[in-house]
Amino acid sequence: MKAVSFHNIAKTYHSAGRALQALNGVSFDIEEGEFFGLLGPNGAGKTTLISILAGLSRATSGQAQVCGFDVVKDYAKARQSLGVVPQELVFDPFFSVRETLRIQSAYFGLRRNDDWIDELLANLGLSDKADANMRQLSGGMKRRVLVAQALVHRPRVIVLDEPTAGVDVELRQTLWQFIAQLNKQGHTVLLTTHYLEEAEALCHRIAMIKQGQLVALDRMSALLAGTASTMLRFKTDQSLPAELAGRARITGRIVQLPAKDAGEIESILAQLRLGGCQVEDLELGRADLEDIFLNIMHGQKYGVGVHA
Repeated sequence: MKAVSFHNIAKTYHSAGRALQALNGVSFDIEEGEFFGLLGPNGAGKTTLISILAGLSRATSGQAQVCGFDVVKDYAKARQSLGVVPQELVFDPFFSVRETLRIQSAYFGLRRNDDWIDELLANLGLSDKADANMRQLSGGMKRRVLVAQALVHRPRVIVLDEPTAGVDVELRQTLWQFIAQLNKQGHTVLLTTHYLEEAEALCHRIAMIKQGQLVALDRMSALLAGTASTMLRFKTDQSLPAELAGRARITGRIVQLPAKDAGEIESILAQLRLGGCQVEDLELGRADLEDIFLNIMHGQKYGVGVHA
């Protein structure tokens, strides 16, 4: 049995006589106990897919399942198996943190859940905020409470939709230590994030969607193996020669260029010299997930297809 299954999911929105296809035939499975990354640019359809999984939106066609339960036909059982941390900071301003978690427990028919609530508060650095009113918390603390709410019924599948957006480094470290611990205990994790270094460090497999379609699905090791093995990085204040500029990733003064072997590195350096381009802090490193992501989103090929 799969922890999560999407089969040919399509979603079309209608507005002012126009149809917008948010998802178009998306199919993939997530294994039990897997740490899975779902990546894509803004508007690609990631949150729509999660909303369908959580029963907050209904697919135009196709089927989604959580732990074998259809999210439409077996909604209650599917929802019991799922915990979702949303992007938005949604909270009730009239309750304390502990009251919020007790109310969330009651939604799932859980009583005398305070031992697990105390464990969640401790692991998420919220113990000293247990009796604080939700509206008194900072944005980062509110996000910690959202994580606790998603976990309060001990779901088998945990969905994290941009969980570290706009939060401090301390929360990121605390959150990932706790989530990694839950994953080792057998919980399945589905993560969407724009912090690609997090996905690279945590995820076993990665799916990428673009304009509502699945464009890559593979193990992290296979994705990395499909890239140029070396990335040439340096700083410069000058414009690159046109033949290099077209394939470079430039962030401020930092330039990154893929190179497959020593011969290509020598060619790049020769072109820089001929172009009168002075470089600083030259270094060689391996390509990372961000390099793969940008190339796939821009339609370039790394030799990586859609694989299970």
